[in-house]
Amino acid sequence: EVQLVESGGDLVQPGGSLRLSCATSGFTFRTSGMNWARQAPGKGLEWVSSVYTDDSTYYADSVKGRFTVSRDNAKNTVYLQMNSLKLDDTAVYYCASVAGYWGQGTQVTVSS
Repeated sequence: EVQLVESGGDLVQPGGSLRLSCATSGFTFRTSGMNWARQAPGKGLEWVSSVYTDDSTYYADSVKGRFTVSRDNAKNTVYLQMNSLKLDDTAVYYCASVAGYWGQGTQVTVSS
């Protein structure tokens, strides 16, 4: 059974930091590109970042320079380090494999 379980979401003040984790099982993680996406209240799904098997990384313009994606193949886990958080970063964050497996999401709320 494929599982992707996000964690690390929290309430944080503007300018703060969070690290999201996505622990996976049930598929060959080391050969899978991984994505992070988010959905803000009342808005559609937005791609945030990707990390591929060669460790190449890509970011949406809205998070470039503030977010860092990484992966640990030994732990079958992908991370999203989020710094300098803004109010507009408030959303449910999802991880997903390029094959189309999705986690259940973790809530990030940026508020003063």
